[in-house]
Amino acid sequence: MARLFGTDGVRGLANRDVTADLALRVAQAAAVVLGASARTAGRRPIAVLARDPRTSGDFIAAAVAAGFASSGVDVFDAGVIPTPAAAYLVADLGADFGCMISASHNPAPDNGIKFFARGGKKLDDEIEEAIEAALGEPFLVPLGGDVGRIRRFADAEDRYVVHLLGTLPHRLDGLHVVLDCAHGAAAGVSPDVFTDAGARVTVMGNDPNGENINDGVGSTHLAGLAAAVVAEGADLGIAHDGDADRCLAVDATGAVVDGDQIMAILATALDSRGALVERTLVATVMSNLGLRRAMAEQGIRMLETKVGDRYVLEAINAHGYNLGGEQSGHIIFGDYATTGDGILTGLQLASHMAGTGKTLAELASVMTVYPQTLINVSGVDRERSTTDEVLAAAVLEAGEALGETGRVLLRPSGTEPLVRVMVEAADQATADRVAGELAAVVRERLAL
Repeated sequence: MARLFGTDGVRGLANRDVTADLALRVAQAAAVVLGASARTAGRRPIAVLARDPRTSGDFIAAAVAAGFASSGVDVFDAGVIPTPAAAYLVADLGADFGCMISASHNPAPDNGIKFFARGGKKLDDEIEEAIEAALGEPFLVPLGGDVGRIRRFADAEDRYVVHLLGTLPHRLDGLHVVLDCAHGAAAGVSPDVFTDAGARVTVMGNDPNGENINDGVGSTHLAGLAAAVVAEGADLGIAHDGDADRCLAVDATGAVVDGDQIMAILATALDSRGALVERTLVATVMSNLGLRRAMAEQGIRMLETKVGDRYVLEAINAHGYNLGGEQSGHIIFGDYATTGDGILTGLQLASHMAGTGKTLAELASVMTVYPQTLINVSGVDRERSTTDEVLAAAVLEAGEALGETGRVLLRPSGTEPLVRVMVEAADQATADRVAGELAAVVRERLAL
């Protein structure tokens, strides 16, 4: 049977892949596994439940709440809040686990179910596998007063807002910020937080109707935000995705500042205060060569992980580091959060601007972005991408030719007959040429 949990929970087309029946059963299985410690201690488990504003979130959240309560779990329903807010509230409430109903940056017809363990942490693979195994076992069937209660988590947003404001080293007075809330979960939180922090705020993408989440707005569609920042004469723009665990930015000229640049800015800021743990930044192998070089110039070590914010989190948790992330804008502040938090990231970025008096473009200049070309070569045997000697020789030769001014990365897909060829170089023409040449070798050597 195919594995139910993907890289970020259970996700698919709502009411076809992610059905009410599946949500009910997964919740019942999760109650067995994630509530075990509480039951062993002789108390009723507590869970936090939240969702983004997709229309399908209504029936999926209702099914999950029913699954929890019918298994003897007390449910605190936080309603529509960001994913990082749900994770924070699990820890703040002292709950045994949490559940977020969201498909993040995916279009509105999709939805998903992801869980947080005690403390608001993402689940390890072993725990997800245990939940999947529990789907085939008898569920809990408490009776009478032993069934769970479902109640509204009335002060969920307020707790999260107070937490965010408490992280700021500087207020945002004097800054004009344009916020793109992606018609998603950030709409009810981000404008208020930035305003309370002292910024003058212009908002877009803040009218969620259940069907327009991520539709031409948010961190995957930055053109509108860039135009709005320029038109308003704002200092910067901040873009969230549907569940607000990402943040990308644009400077006053409308130029995009991606996750790598944001990490470079914030790592340097933390390091200047002596607050970057072991002077180490955690990023994935897909981060730009410019980030590596910038960190080296600053004397900051960069620890690389596999692609995926869960691997960044694993490294942060394993070693106690306090900053990491991805080019896509998943930025993790280990001091304040257990997952990527787009609102927290935007606040920290704006706060650093306010504290230094520098523009975002000036701060982003700490890193030179190297041209990057990515080619997905499909219809090939991905398993042989690491063993074919001719391909290995071509990759080695290309890397040696680029020298210190470039980088080559071949990455087989984990699920498809596809190999990703990524090349960085000092200029775009070289990156395009080398990537094209290597892609041709991949097609020739790995053809099915």
